Amino acid sequence: MNTQDRIEHALLAAMSLGSMAGPTDAPDHKDCPPKLQAAVRHAVFPGGARIRPQLCLAVARACGDKDPRLADAAAAAIELLHCASLVHDDLPCFDDAETRRGVASVHTAFGERIAVLTGDALIVLAFQTLAHGAEHAPQRLPALISLLARRVGAPTGIVAGQAWECEPYVALPAYHRAKTGSLFSACTEAGALAAGADPQAWQAFGLCLGEAYQVADDIRDVAFSAELLGKPNGRDLALHRPSSATELGLSGAIAHFDQLMARAVDAIPPCAGAAMLRALAKAESERLVPQATVRDLALAA
Repeated sequence: MNTQDRIEHALLAAMSLGSMAGPTDAPDHKDCPPKLQAAVRHAVFPGGARIRPQLCLAVARACGDKDPRLADAAAAAIELLHCASLVHDDLPCFDDAETRRGVASVHTAFGERIAVLTGDALIVLAFQTLAHGAEHAPQRLPALISLLARRVGAPTGIVAGQAWECEPYVALPAYHRAKTGSLFSACTEAGALAAGADPQAWQAFGLCLGEAYQVADDIRDVAFSAELLGKPNGRDLALHRPSSATELGLSGAIAHFDQLMARAVDAIPPCAGAAMLRALAKAESERLVPQATVRDLALAA
């Protein structure tokens, strides 16, 4: 089974755990409310690039992939947490985004009340998925739960990253580390933990890659169309959010992105899968900020 199929299989298994896999038009007392069930599936399928679970599984493989079931559960849990953050991020009280991944955002399709509950349900389902995947390896579960909770909650996880947008000022690196870097760090650390390796050795790789991803998001918000993004563009400026493209200028943000990607590659620990991880980072760099786009922006400047 290739990585993409492995991820989708793990997410479908998670849906079954949360009673989200059945029909949505014939509820009884044992079934999930049909609107919530449909909204949760809408938030998860079809997915985007799935880079976070890809990264988790890539690190697990680089560390020997000694427990594929646990690695799959960790990867699925992280993607569910990411999907939850997108549902909440799109709400009218934050971005008020009508689209996500090229389709209607959850609150646009199902209403605000269901969207709030969908995000909440996905968070709970993530930890339920992780616990189920660790039933055969309970000794590893406390460390994984603690790791994901730290990388998602306060004071430095993605919840804190969202909360910084409500403050009058935040230093850009701290904002980027919390909003995006923290969950990428969870990917690399959880992949290592699932394979029985030292997670600390993989933290810097995830953090640098996550910060680079957020800088790329800032660049794309300015330079890409809404059609290409699959969501509204120009939101950072409209919502007065911290942005590397605003603080550093577009060319400065692109240079910063390149530096962070180089630091991420340099942070890959020595392992049998190092070449594979370098190739993954290179492919993501080109996908996020294509060199052809960089050349076009330079010519237009």
